[in-house]
Amino acid sequence: MRIARFSIDGNVAFGAVEGDRQDELVLDIIKGIPFADFELSGTKVPVSKVRLLPPVLPNKVVAFGRNYAEHARELGNEVPGAPFAFFKPSTSVIGPGDEIQYPSFSQEVHHEAELAVVIGRMCREVPRERVKDVIFGYTCANDITARDVQKREKQWARAKGFDTSCPLGPWVETDMDLAAAGDLTIQLTVNGAQRQLGRTSEMTHSIEDLIVNITEAMTLLPGDVILTGTPAGVGPLNVGDEVAVTIEGIGTLTNKVVKRG
Repeated sequence: MRIARFSIDGNVAFGAVEGDRQDELVLDIIKGIPFADFELSGTKVPVSKVRLLPPVLPNKVVAFGRNYAEHARELGNEVPGAPFAFFKPSTSVIGPGDEIQYPSFSQEVHHEAELAVVIGRMCREVPRERVKDVIFGYTCANDITARDVQKREKQWARAKGFDTSCPLGPWVETDMDLAAAGDLTIQLTVNGAQRQLGRTSEMTHSIEDLIVNITEAMTLLPGDVILTGTPAGVGPLNVGDEVAVTIEGIGTLTNKVVKRG
């Protein structure tokens, strides 16, 4: 099931996405919230009539860096022997179609296409064999990074945590098992030209590795998001660019870069 979060007439709701053609997609409005038992209302609205929002509002976004060897090498970095985590604040999250605001303190902003894992239940110290039980589903992400700031400041809070630096969407795909999620095509285009192309099977540390690692240290909550790293091909974005992340079996997340007001 594809579950989207959306607004219509000033109201916010979740809905199950139905249909295959983009111009024919409809939302069956969900009664309640998708992290608990819910029912479909049978009330349907065309996707074209709503504004899609970030599919979840995470308490925290836990991201893992340098998790694709070729990406680590393209930036002159070593591949870490253990998962390498950092955080993006909830205020960095935007949804499909929202604008990425080019930060005033940077001159070199990069795109990073990523598979995002959405957590479905409160969990801590998750054993490897239980990882599948705490995953709600998967969505597309773009880990927007002020690369010059990242290099200059030697820590990543401002470089990766600024407002609008974490596009998520367009929805969460819940009918995907761990084996499938571990071998998906992931690609990114800028203004229609391909920049990144890889497979999630190229991850150095698997989805299981990442969730076991982070839950050793902290509790994850329903709606929290895990960013799993980016394949090679990261590069600069400019004001006016349209950037799209497409992940096999999930969908396409598209955002435009604008000058920060």
